[in-house]
Amino acid sequence: MDFEKLKSVKALIVDMDGVLWRESAPIGNLPCIFNKINALGLNYILATNNATRTPQQYVHKLAGFGVKIPVEKIINSSMAVASLLAKKHPQGGAVYIVGESGLIEALANAGFYPSESNCLAVIASMDRCVSFEKLKRATLLIRSGVPFYATNPDRTYPTPAGLIPGAGALVGALEIATDVHPIIAGKPNPTLYEFALERLGVAPEVTLAVGDRLETDILGGQRLGCKTALVLSGIATREEAEKFTPPVDFIFPDLESLLDCYDGN
Repeated sequence: MDFEKLKSVKALIVDMDGVLWRESAPIGNLPCIFNKINALGLNYILATNNATRTPQQYVHKLAGFGVKIPVEKIINSSMAVASLLAKKHPQGGAVYIVGESGLIEALANAGFYPSESNCLAVIASMDRCVSFEKLKRATLLIRSGVPFYATNPDRTYPTPAGLIPGAGALVGALEIATDVHPIIAGKPNPTLYEFALERLGVAPEVTLAVGDRLETDILGGQRLGCKTALVLSGIATREEAEKFTPPVDFIFPDLESLLDCYDGN
């Protein structure tokens, strides 16, 4: 492992699900982990494809684990899709939403409101209250020519009980039903990581993208020129990582071991 390459890192872009926690179970001692990040002088942003919560709700979740961070440290794919839509429709307008409160609030902040007719776009995401009627309406709108957006392609979601369907499972159902591929806002596409780098105020070359998914977290970081670190506490395995192209820069059991290595322990 190239430790000098790791020592050149000045900032972290850290995924959350599978890196900081599995659903409601923390991965490691999170207060100690964040204390170490601060002690090492590393700036950081938490960037997740999960669009179900608002940044403020993530702040509350972290507080429940004993970690206090400002809301500006958190970005997610709902913010990314709202940004993409706002660039195309700066005046806002009606949209059809398959998603939860995090997505609805981010879109509202950009001037978009839920509707079943005269929609500028259909936006699909994780929706744990999804119904056949909701998928049916989304399908008919997309088939009528309404543009199709998705927050993220993550097919599964890590929980203590194992992997359960993620946003990508619902997005995939709509793809199959419509024969239309959505515009993806979250990782591995660049919008979310561009947000992160802008807030960090650093170059990609001195930034480490940390995640548990090769096809989103790692690929997204690679596309922007960041160094990448896969942690094995979520989705991907070491065997999968060792076959991944381009190669991952670093592989660690978890975030705590990454920080220990950076610290020279």
